[in-house]
Amino acid sequence: MPNLTDSLTFRHGATVTNRFVQAPMLTNSGEDGYVTDDTLNYYQARSKTGGMIISEYMYVTENGGPAMTWKRGREQLAAYDDKFMPQLKKLAQTMKHSGNKAIMQIAHTGREANFRAMQGKQVYAPSGLEDGVKFPFLAYKVHSLSDDQIQAIIADFGKAAQRAIDAGFDGVEIHGANHYLLQQFVSAYSNRRTDHWGGSVEKRMNFPLAVVKSVMDVVKKSAPKDFIVGYRISPEEIHGENVGYTWHEATQLINQITTQFDLDYIHLSMLNYAAKPGDALLMDTEKAASKFKDSDKPFATLFKPYLNGAKEIVAGSVTSKEKAEAALALSDLVAVGRENLIDPLFADKILTGHADQVVDTLSVDQVKKSHLTPGLIANFSASQPAMPLAGADQIQSLHHGFGGWSEMKYPQNNETNSTED
Repeated sequence: MPNLTDSLTFRHGATVTNRFVQAPMLTNSGEDGYVTDDTLNYYQARSKTGGMIISEYMYVTENGGPAMTWKRGREQLAAYDDKFMPQLKKLAQTMKHSGNKAIMQIAHTGREANFRAMQGKQVYAPSGLEDGVKFPFLAYKVHSLSDDQIQAIIADFGKAAQRAIDAGFDGVEIHGANHYLLQQFVSAYSNRRTDHWGGSVEKRMNFPLAVVKSVMDVVKKSAPKDFIVGYRISPEEIHGENVGYTWHEATQLINQITTQFDLDYIHLSMLNYAAKPGDALLMDTEKAASKFKDSDKPFATLFKPYLNGAKEIVAGSVTSKEKAEAALALSDLVAVGRENLIDPLFADKILTGHADQVVDTLSVDQVKKSHLTPGLIANFSASQPAMPLAGADQIQSLHHGFGGWSEMKYPQNNETNSTED
């Protein structure tokens, strides 16, 4: 079994110095999509979180975000235009200044682009009002993407990959998880189309496969030989009786992706690194009905036969050296999220033999030491934070009524009147 301190070389030659990965996490620090000083300070503090650091998800098309945003200056970052390049270059340099690999996660958030709705702009998904689909859990209306829009988004993923290359990132991760657009296309719950992009499970896979091809075409043409490409996926989408897909369909997609394209890794997005079929995968999900618990093996094990040479990353509930080692026993790399919010030196302390010095609880003093962005402080200091974090109740004094995920507001009529694409 590998050790956390072991290096790892991906199939195209890139080597990471240890088995820790900084998981992608929204910082709510962008302004009009641009990287800010708050963003840079956050990533500067986390340049030792692992041999590879994955950025928060950046939207590749103007209509693809921002998501999980409640006001200007607390936004998701963007990569849909060359105007963002100067700041993206600064971010790449900041992320990898300690010798680790910097990965840009690229995404289109689809129906989750809530800030567009707050601004009265249309929000898009594979299926929406035009297809008779409603999403009762959203406070705004969603519209179906046209074929022309879909083709443009596919091309935009490739353009974003080119920007990552030009900005000096060491790789990209295609975000196909967490209910964003690629997952929305795969999901039978959210994709009700009957054209090339929906219907059978094979047709529902056409969009993510086209996106991966768009990215890989650019990488093969323009990137250094050792440029890293990964794909993140939620192993299943089951909410009670609402079934988007099971792990059987997810592994079918991963098999198609890794057979057709020589990706470097597959990243499983989970609440717990040892999650099994039927377990909750996201903060806001219910556990699946018992009939979908058809295996006692963890997803990490179930996905291995379909990697076809790609490495595997698992994430979720890695809060100690012991859990990191247990996660590594199941996979090739271990992604850490919430612990890196609390203590940016979590991995470094473990790797250097100081695991007993890890800080595992937020405090006012630790917020300052960890360089949390004002946007993240707003989220975690709220009386009812959207995502639990140990010690969040100890920093409520930092919440001065300046917003947070739980305080999102939308136009009263819930209409989206903009005609822009």
